Amino acid sequence: QVQLVESGGDLVQAGGSLRLSCVASVNFFSIYFMAWYRQAPGKQRELVAGITSGGGTTYADSVKGRFTISRDNAKNTVYLQMNSLKPEDTAVYFCKANNRYRDYWGQGTQVTVSS
Repeated sequence: QVQLVESGGDLVQAGGSLRLSCVASVNFFSIYFMAWYRQAPGKQRELVAGITSGGGTTYADSVKGRFTISRDNAKNTVYLQMNSLKPEDTAVYFCKANNRYRDYWGQGTQVTVSS
């Protein structure tokens, strides 16, 4: 059973920074595609950033240049560095792991950006 635990969410002022972490309790973490999603109240969950087993990354247009996804396979951890935060970044941020067969989700961490 794969478990994902996110942390790092907080209340921050616009223009500030946060770093989210997601620790995965899983064997062979390095083969998983890892991603961060977010869901704001009344909106659908959306992809924020993803990183492949080889380190390739993808970002939503709305966060390009501000957010950086990275992974540390030795620590079974994926990170999301968020800079220049905006009020519209306010959401619950979820970590997802995919091993080609199924998706696994964390419980989410709240990020609130005040104006």
